Amino acid sequence: MTARKKLPIGIQSLREIREEGHYYVDKTPFALQLVDQGKYFFLSRPRRFGKSLFLDTLKELFEANQALFQGLHAEQQWDWSVKYPVLRFSFGGGVIQDAPDLQSRLDSHLQRYEAEWHLTPVDQSNPERFRSLIQHMEKTTGRSVVVLIDEYDKPILDRIEDREKAAAIREVLKDFYSVIKDSDPYLRFVFLTGVSKFSKVSLFSGLNNLQDITIDPRYSAICGYTDEDVDTVFAPELPGLDRAEIRAWYNGYNWCGTSVYNPFDLLLLFSNRIFRPYWFETGTPTFLVKLLAERGYFTPTLARLYANEALLSTFDVDGIASEALLWQTGYLTIHEVRQPILGQWVYTLGYPNREVEASLNASLLLGMGADGMQAFQQRLRLIELLQTQNVAGMRELFHAFFASIPHDWCRKSPIAQYEGFWASVFYSHFAALGIEVRLEDATNQGRIDMAVCFEGHVYLFEFKVVELVPEGKALQQLQDRGYAEKYRARGEPIHLIGVEFSRDSRNIVAFDVQALPA
Repeated sequence: MTARKKLPIGIQSLREIREEGHYYVDKTPFALQLVDQGKYFFLSRPRRFGKSLFLDTLKELFEANQALFQGLHAEQQWDWSVKYPVLRFSFGGGVIQDAPDLQSRLDSHLQRYEAEWHLTPVDQSNPERFRSLIQHMEKTTGRSVVVLIDEYDKPILDRIEDREKAAAIREVLKDFYSVIKDSDPYLRFVFLTGVSKFSKVSLFSGLNNLQDITIDPRYSAICGYTDEDVDTVFAPELPGLDRAEIRAWYNGYNWCGTSVYNPFDLLLLFSNRIFRPYWFETGTPTFLVKLLAERGYFTPTLARLYANEALLSTFDVDGIASEALLWQTGYLTIHEVRQPILGQWVYTLGYPNREVEASLNASLLLGMGADGMQAFQQRLRLIELLQTQNVAGMRELFHAFFASIPHDWCRKSPIAQYEGFWASVFYSHFAALGIEVRLEDATNQGRIDMAVCFEGHVYLFEFKVVELVPEGKALQQLQDRGYAEKYRARGEPIHLIGVEFSRDSRNIVAFDVQALPA
């Protein structure tokens, strides 16, 4: 077996990875394809997906540092006799406070390059200095300039909850980026990366010649690791780990092509040898959970959402669609693409993997009136109940949960006003465990509200909202429509559970159970 190498955890420098003997997944085929295809590109990917490393790879290619590419695809495919001047801007470090702070950051970037290229600035504004720098570099070297901008949108995202500051920062960036289009005669290649895909009218109105490769199937695996990468490059790390669990927990991010793993997840798994939500724990934005709670989002729908391309691109300071936010930040991914009418594309979105489904639902429980420690204790108890098939105990658990939600929270929260709130609580508790949960599972008689498969048992749920008096209709529907038939082939015990909620009492009034033997 191939010897184990160093794990490049958090390393964004190609030189360090190659010279220090770390694992490296060769992304140079994508780089060469981009250079052959065009000149101006934009890529949106969630945080910690390897965008910065890919930009550094482009930088080293254009600067003709051939030694770093020995044994890689680009070694025999690139003209190493030509060296291009490269301008690389990164906004990934630190937090931008406001527009003046951003101007100061841009000034620092420009000063560094002006000193390196012996350019005495005569322009006052940062955009004009940027333009002069590009022209000076082209004139000095006789080669057109490469511009690489990493985390182009982070200054805005740093202040996304303060609409006024975010809008001011957006205008500064718009002026700065607009220089790129006007500098076309002096440019060889331009590549911008970020998390969010801001609408062109808001940020890119002055740079409307970018090719957006975010959902181009050819570039779905431009960042991240594929299954093949895991089985080949990282083969020495696999012994002792359950390969199927690795796939279920961490694979599944997709942009209309090959699915990938988040590199940060896998590298920490290989290092620590235990399964944890590594990517989710690195900074899930609190405003995301807050926003979903404020909008009264029906959490089960997150497992299956439908969107068009316009909706996925609808992201701006003045209006953030929940679907766009969840997709662009990596909490939802593309599961299916279809074209019901010529020119009209429909994207089916859902969780990429169990890490995200479990972790996000655990966080969303806090937006449903749950105390953090209480919600954690509830999940521990639910695991025990499932392990002992104590279905009656589930009623007590959820009844206690609903009873603990403060009346004032129910009165003020938009979530509690929706019928789906009750089903959301059940779903999020089970989903937060990271176990197999199926929603709206289709049968030839209709759709099962929720199916849970755990340790050789199947639990089928039907939810109804009634008045104060239980009606028994939820269990009756499970029985009458024969929903269990679909699961009998598994040869496992099946539990039919009809749950009825009362709007007036804000709690469970019926929890009817029928056990069907294997």
